[in-house]
Amino acid sequence: MAILLIVTAVTVGLAELYSEAVSLEARTRAPLDRRQLRSVAGEAIAVIVGAAFPALFFVLAALGACDIDLAFALSKWSGLALICTYAFLAARLAGATVPRCLVHAAALGLLAGALIAVKAILH
Repeated sequence: MAILLIVTAVTVGLAELYSEAVSLEARTRAPLDRRQLRSVAGEAIAVIVGAAFPALFFVLAALGACDIDLAFALSKWSGLALICTYAFLAARLAGATVPRCLVHAAALGLLAGALIAVKAILH
């Protein structure tokens, strides 16, 4: 399971890299320079790390540190924590105050939590 998650994360990250590079070239009507390529690659690496993070729990399960059911639960709910963290940081980077960032993270966390709960019920 961990290998599938990692391969999927790399695939998604490479798709992100490609789409961002093509989009940037189309917007600027010029080939990417090294600075732009580093920026796009940095974003793609962040996508890969975020998407591959749940693999950690499956590695722990394979090593016997936890059972597979716990690994599935942790991978689902760690995604919620990651979404809340991203929401907080995005609001902070946009210049919002800390209380406003917390509200932003909570609102998106509630939405993500509801989606996770619906998916858990249906699967």
